[in-house]
Amino acid sequence: MDCRPLAVDQLYFKQIPVGYMGNFVYLIGDKKKKECAVVDPAWDVDAVLKKATQDGMTVTAGILTHTHFDHVNGVEDLIRKTGAKIYVHELEAKYLKSIQKHLVETREGSKLKIGDIEMTFLHTPGHTEGAQCILVGDRLVTGDTLFVGACGRCDLPGGSEQKIMQSLKRLASLDGSLKVFPGHAYGDADSSTIEHEKKTNPFMRF
Repeated sequence: MDCRPLAVDQLYFKQIPVGYMGNFVYLIGDKKKKECAVVDPAWDVDAVLKKATQDGMTVTAGILTHTHFDHVNGVEDLIRKTGAKIYVHELEAKYLKSIQKHLVETREGSKLKIGDIEMTFLHTPGHTEGAQCILVGDRLVTGDTLFVGACGRCDLPGGSEQKIMQSLKRLASLDGSLKVFPGHAYGDADSSTIEHEKKTNPFMRF
């Protein structure tokens, strides 16, 4: 799997805290082409779009790591304000019936190119049936599959303890230097690495 670092002057990557549940929204794109995607638009889309505008970026897509309310409650607002297509795993598109015509369904290994920046979607079920992580260069956006020091709960509809353990084992097999960017600020840091999580996260010690 390609996880080579991208040129420092090419990758645009911003982690933005939003809402009252410790969520992170991400802006990922191409600095040179001035285009980016919004990952998990929720809570304060205006603030996220303002940040993109301040940085001279145009939002051209939305990406969902999964479809729980706290990660998608701004998706309709994002569509209204940008016209962006929304990339969601095929197993979770059914939960977004009101915006079906704006959806692009993804699956394991699907890719999205924003400018010259290519992202790869990894299907990591367990927290939800269609949970997915986003691999871009040397960074992995893990949504609610993997947190710093913890993992997502698996006792909600669509969750599975067996599947999330399989997904965590898969993530543990990735390059240890990959930087981990979770969907919530639940740990003692806002980001980590696969290697650090393997050493310190009880859910990654197999």
